[in-house]
Amino acid sequence: MTGGPAGTPVALTSRAPHVPADRLVAEMVPPPRFDSVRFDTYIPDPNQPSQTEAVKILDGFAGGLGGEAAGGRKRWFRRETKPAAPAGPRGVYLDGGYGVGKTHLLASLWHATPAAPERKAFGTFVELTNLVGALGFQQTVQTLSGHKLLCIDEFELDDPGDTVLVSTLLGKLVDAGVALAATSNTLPGKLGEGRFAAADFLREIQGLSAHFRPLRIDGEDYRHRGLPQAPAPYDDGTVERVAHRTEGASLDAFPDLLDHLSKVHPSRYGAMCDGVRAVCLTGVRAVPDQSTALRLVVLADRLYDREVPVLASGRPFDELFSEEMLNGGYRKKYFRAISRLTALARDAKPLVDTGE
Repeated sequence: MTGGPAGTPVALTSRAPHVPADRLVAEMVPPPRFDSVRFDTYIPDPNQPSQTEAVKILDGFAGGLGGEAAGGRKRWFRRETKPAAPAGPRGVYLDGGYGVGKTHLLASLWHATPAAPERKAFGTFVELTNLVGALGFQQTVQTLSGHKLLCIDEFELDDPGDTVLVSTLLGKLVDAGVALAATSNTLPGKLGEGRFAAADFLREIQGLSAHFRPLRIDGEDYRHRGLPQAPAPYDDGTVERVAHRTEGASLDAFPDLLDHLSKVHPSRYGAMCDGVRAVCLTGVRAVPDQSTALRLVVLADRLYDREVPVLASGRPFDELFSEEMLNGGYRKKYFRAISRLTALARDAKPLVDTGE
């Protein structure tokens, strides 16, 4: 599935892909945006020493996840001898605010861990719950138990049912010897209040807390560090012209796209964006309700993962969610979506400039 050639933009509203379970497993790798990141490509803020310290600790953690026998033979296949449990926590939890580079570091850990790609898994909390839904709990345990490392980005603490489900899954994987790494977000304005997110995380996963070493990463959102403000929304005519002259672009009316998202399972949003090189939206407005807002958050994550610029008319992205939403239980997700969509809107500006 690809985007259309220049002159014929596709419509995301026309796509409702079927995604087999084996694709969900195969795609549990760092997203394209983080294909080439490594610890040495992370640029710590010189004013935030915790960032430099985090790189050192995670690099050492990756190095400690060796375990290949001589000749490359994997020790876990040798059933006659059970390896001794490694000393210290077998998991790290990256505690920090928006845009401090937690996903960059998590992906760097995945790349640095000495194991074949099929023995390492990387996905968001939502993608992990989707995998359980597709495979079933026991099959998911069996599938991931042979892994050396599981990285969970954006661990969500606002859905008690899903948190318990994933916590139970992680307990089974820890028992099987899988190392864990996770990130979540501290609210803006909460960074001076101590280990806000870390305390929430460790409380929610209860019995697993001994397996995690909280690692605080301070700093400001790099997506706005020293960069200009995101461009204001364009007019409908500009968005439509760019869509028609940009190869691989999609063009949708924002209200129609929101309606379509309600008819496609969020696990398919990534596949829905296959081949799309720019998303053009007309008539952006505030989302009408919480369910719609949460679906839009997932789409924003998938677009950000794939580095797909977003060109829009209507209201600016910081007006997508109401004050009630931004002050409610899902506020972490909404702030993340605003940050990521703003970055993608900035990425879309050259699409307009090249046609002027």
